[in-house]
Amino acid sequence: QVQLAESGGGLVQAGGSLRLSCAASGDTFSSYAMGWFRQAPGKERELTAGITWSGGNTYYADSAKGRFTISRDNAKNTVYLQMNSLKPEDTAVYYCAAKRSKSWYVVSGYDYWGQGTQVTVSS
Repeated sequence: QVQLAESGGGLVQAGGSLRLSCAASGDTFSSYAMGWFRQAPGKERELTAGITWSGGNTYYADSAKGRFTISRDNAKNTVYLQMNSLKPEDTAVYYCAAKRSKSWYVVSGYDYWGQGTQVTVSS
């Protein structure tokens, strides 16, 4: 079983950047596909980006394409979400998630979740 801990959230002005990190522990990190989800007030949690166990395949929601980049460092047991050109509508709690999988499919099926980190983008 893997434990996840996010960091890197905060308050940023529109147009700015943030890099979220998620440190994993408790199991072999390279056995897991990873995802970043977000949940805005009054809305359902949604997948923002996903990455396969090797980093060879990624997925982005339309809202993230061209602005966000997901990456992972299996030697450091960490997955990242680089967020550029942030908009007020990116304001949400961002969650790191993991699923034990060697598949290319990263859109759903996550079993493990972090506590979340708040991202607030001011206009």
